[in-house]
Amino acid sequence: MAKIVDVAREAGVAPSTVSRALNGDPTVTEEYRERIGLAAARLGYRPNRVARSLRKRSTDVIALIIPDVGNHFCTAVTRGVEDVARESGLSLILCNSDEDDGKESLYMEIAVAQQVAGALISPHRHDADGGALREAGIPIVAIDRRLDAEIDSIITDSRSGAREATEHLLRSGWTRPACCAGPPDVQTARWRADGYREAVRAAGIEPLLAHGTYDRGGGATAAAKLLDGTAPDALLVSNEQMALGVLAELDRRSLRPGTDVGLVTFDDTPWAPLIDPPMTVVEQPAYDLGARATRMLVERIRGEVSEVRHQVLPTRLVVRESSSRRLGPQRLDL
Repeated sequence: MAKIVDVAREAGVAPSTVSRALNGDPTVTEEYRERIGLAAARLGYRPNRVARSLRKRSTDVIALIIPDVGNHFCTAVTRGVEDVARESGLSLILCNSDEDDGKESLYMEIAVAQQVAGALISPHRHDADGGALREAGIPIVAIDRRLDAEIDSIITDSRSGAREATEHLLRSGWTRPACCAGPPDVQTARWRADGYREAVRAAGIEPLLAHGTYDRGGGATAAAKLLDGTAPDALLVSNEQMALGVLAELDRRSLRPGTDVGLVTFDDTPWAPLIDPPMTVVEQPAYDLGARATRMLVERIRGEVSEVRHQVLPTRLVVRESSSRRLGPQRLDL
């Protein structure tokens, strides 16, 4: 088994610095904490449980592992987490997994090495179980997505939101709605694709989907595949980063939302009501999601609950002009 001296050698610091970092000593700089955490994760170092029981475990730091803080939804979630954590006397370690299993596992290992009091995680894969965090007995709340293990979770009702958005497109006069779906191994993408399928099948229409990564490139690729195929007249987009790629692809083809193609995307963003035409969105209570998840975690850390809890928050359709079917300029034949 790796020892503190091994971690110190790997990190290039003194063993006393490793000990202080792993015990949450505030005099250790963030740079050294990260270096030591990475070294401990690489070596598979685990603090001796007996020795650790004789020390005061860190009770003032929690970890948040999310896909991409550059995504407006994740930014709002993080703000909710941070505000409640601060109210509860907790500090926050923020980790971007970038939808990468390896990075997600590494950050869980670092959280264990840092002896965090608890962790919030939005897992990449639907079959994730919390790994090292669970093994270390660290309280966890799954946020936005669920873990397979019996762990507290809080999500939004993505399936119903997607179904309502698709039904709105059909009521607005679009007859061939398609779905720019996210990665099939990500829960939120699957739930939204399922909601879309339910709506179109209920209307007697064959589902038409193309999957892409949860970023601009993925949105552009999915839209191009759909538009090069059976030419849908409307698109439901799985998240706001994909929507930027979809908008770029529509512009490249000189297709205008609301006139040539109906368009609805998940997540309201500051730019959504400002573009021309304004974007119809499925609004998720992102800040509330982060705030509630953190309260659940604090209750778990304090031992105030015993049963596993699963909460589902509703979404809200915000209708704007991108989904309202409008006729283009009329030509007069004289």
